[in-house]
Amino acid sequence: MSVNVESRIVSPGSDDYVEEAWELKEHIRREEGVLKQRRGFFVDAYRRSTVYCYVSQGVTEELIAFASTRRDGYILFLAVSPEFRGDGFGERLVATVAEHHPSVTCHARTTNHNALDFYEHLGFEIQRRVNGYYEDGGDAYYLRLGDDAGLREKLSRFMGF
Repeated sequence: MSVNVESRIVSPGSDDYVEEAWELKEHIRREEGVLKQRRGFFVDAYRRSTVYCYVSQGVTEELIAFASTRRDGYILFLAVSPEFRGDGFGERLVATVAEHHPSVTCHARTTNHNALDFYEHLGFEIQRRVNGYYEDGGDAYYLRLGDDAGLREKLSRFMGF
């Protein structure tokens, strides 16, 4: 079955896709033990951010990936449905953020090796470790996308399908 995918941008203050984003995040939390934010925190942060999305257009519309981003280029949440991983949606989301912001940063749990490998692959560098960053006491790395012009070019390749 063929699936069309469209990119969407949700402006700050909008609830568009907030329920779908919460459900995707919760699915990943249950399966992988990451993205453990409380609902109130998640919804509030989502509403305050610009959210870059990918939505599949099949029999029904489905949110398959999203990145919630503060106005300074900090990625609050990035999630890709497991069924669509490896198809470049995460890379495209980061490339979109990089296209709109001169600096791109985020935190990743020190034990989330999938996220750390993903960000390293894209050229993020660990700036520092933050002990007890997460509500459950877990540690995080603060990551920043490198300033190398080649990295921006690499990311720009991910922008098209």
